[in-house]
Amino acid sequence: MTLSEIGRLVVWIVLIVALSILSPRFMDVDNLREASRYLVTTGVMSAAMTAVIITGGIDLSVGSILGMSGIVLGFTWQAGFPLPLAVLIGVLSGALAGLLNGICIVYGRIPPLIATLATLALYRGIALAISQAASVTNFPQWFQFFGQRNFAGIPAQMPLLIAVLVIAYILLHRSRFGRMIYAIGDNETAARFAAVPVDKVKLWLYAISGLSAGLAGVALTAHANTAKADAGTGYELDVITCVVLGGTQITGGKGTILGTILGLLIVRTMIYGMHLLAVKTVVQTIVVGVVLIATAVLNQYIELWRERTRSQSAGHSVAGSPAGSS
Repeated sequence: MTLSEIGRLVVWIVLIVALSILSPRFMDVDNLREASRYLVTTGVMSAAMTAVIITGGIDLSVGSILGMSGIVLGFTWQAGFPLPLAVLIGVLSGALAGLLNGICIVYGRIPPLIATLATLALYRGIALAISQAASVTNFPQWFQFFGQRNFAGIPAQMPLLIAVLVIAYILLHRSRFGRMIYAIGDNETAARFAAVPVDKVKLWLYAISGLSAGLAGVALTAHANTAKADAGTGYELDVITCVVLGGTQITGGKGTILGTILGLLIVRTMIYGMHLLAVKTVVQTIVVGVVLIATAVLNQYIELWRERTRSQSAGHSVAGSPAGSS
């Protein structure tokens, strides 16, 4: 664990202590379990978003993909398909949506910000067109159990988040694929000269981001026992905030899954605390936005300070060398 990650852990602990003092209900076990269910939807998408941002990209469409995947799941099941198959189709629709993002970015040469901003509207529109403003509810009991019940004292959804985070950690920090992701973020041109399949890696990453949003759509649909077109609205802000607050550099090249986990815990704890304190939803959104801006600016200043420190250290080393003193 790095010094910056220890700092984020301290911030999270201080936040817990402060909110426990402000709200006696903060440490209520049932409240904590309910709040932790939202960790799953945000956390699953944050894991994939970390890798996307490390390459210097971004995916603003994850909230819309979540809503579209839930609608595809619900209406496929309503059409008579077995629910497990409907779940698979819903998740795959998310992966296909993410792949389309990747194709627009890699082959269409559209900047990720513009491409995914456009598909944010596109996928939400598709969800609305499929649903015609209707929702699907009353799913089978086993599906509701996954979204609303506990297993061994923890939410039944939690193993999904743990599995995703473990896989993301291995892929990003313990594999050749992860090394290629960092190489692209450090210097894409140099990565191409080093025979890194940059386009293929990006296609995979955006497809995985869409897949993660599809999984989050399944989790949120099970939790709410409802599939509706506006599900996941605004989630992209929470996800990006978790990743950036966790230390991932918005310009690419730096970031860790552990940092994202800490960012996730801080953001969801903050939102949970504001909910208990009866802070209006619009104010919560403003607070998350302010935190994102402040964190991005702070990260940039820290990076500039580190570069300046390294440059000064290198200058002192040259000046103190025999060649420099002659």
